[in-house]
Amino acid sequence: MRIRLIFILFLTSSVCGYSRQKQSSLIKSAGQTLNDRINVPAGYTRVSIAAGSFAEYLRKLKLKPDGSIVHYYNGRAKENNGVYVAVVDMPIGNKDLQQCADVIMHVRAEYLFITHQENKIHFTLTNGFRADYSKWAEGYRMSLTGNKTQWVKKGSADHSFSSFSQYMDVIYTYCGTLSLSKELKDVEYRDIQPGDVLIKGGSPGHAEIVLDVAKNKEGKKLYLLAQSYMPAQEMQVLANPESAALSPWYEMDDRHTNIITPEWTFTIGQLMRFENE
Repeated sequence: MRIRLIFILFLTSSVCGYSRQKQSSLIKSAGQTLNDRINVPAGYTRVSIAAGSFAEYLRKLKLKPDGSIVHYYNGRAKENNGVYVAVVDMPIGNKDLQQCADVIMHVRAEYLFITHQENKIHFTLTNGFRADYSKWAEGYRMSLTGNKTQWVKKGSADHSFSSFSQYMDVIYTYCGTLSLSKELKDVEYRDIQPGDVLIKGGSPGHAEIVLDVAKNKEGKKLYLLAQSYMPAQEMQVLANPESAALSPWYEMDDRHTNIITPEWTFTIGQLMRFENE
C-alpha cells in the first residue's frame, strides 16, 4: 500500500510538473502587461491591431506580479485552484458591484474615457433606460421611481475621472449580463477578435471578455479570456482547463459547440461584440 501511494504521488507530481513546464513556456514572469506576460505558442503570432484601438488597450492591460492571488471586493482571497494565470491590476472598489459583466463594462468605458471618446459611453439599465455618460457629465443624475428612470438636473458639469467613476458605480448597480447582452451584436465564432464578449444573459448568467487573439500560417486562431465572477472580484486571465499545453490560450474550433472555461461553459453562438467595434 505504501509503495502504491508513493507511486501515485510520484505520478501526480510528474503530471503537475509537466503542466507547469508547458505553461511556463507561455508565461514570462517578469512581464508587466498582458502582451509582455503571455507568450504565444510556437507557430503563432498575435493578430495585427490598430494603434489606439480597444484591442491595443486590452493588450496593454497592466497585470499584478506573477503568482498574485485574486481578491474579492472585501479583501478576501480567491485561491487559484487552476482557474487563472494572472490578475489584472485594476481597482474594483470595496462594494459587491464589479462582477462578471461589470468588469467588461469597466474596461470598455475606461478605454473610451481615456481616449476622449466620452460620447460613445452609454449603457442600458436592466429596465431599458439608456444611460449616456455625456448626460451625466453635464450634471444630470438618474432618478428611479419604481421601474421608471429619468434624468434630473442636479449640479454643474463635471467631466473629471472621479465623476466618471461615480457614473460607472451606478452602471454596475443597475446593469448586468441580461442588459449588456441586449446591447451587443452577434458575431461569428470564426471571426473572433480582441474585445469580443462571451455572454449568457440572465440569472444565472455570466460573461467573459476576449483579451487577445493569435493565429498561425494556416489561419487557425487562439484567444485569451478574462473574467470577474460572484461575488465581485478582481479581473483574472483564465487558464484553459481543456489543454495544459495551450493554456492560457484557447483554440478557436467551430466544429465544437461548447467553450469550456474554468467556471462556466458557453456555446460558440454566445460570442458578441460592442456595436462600434
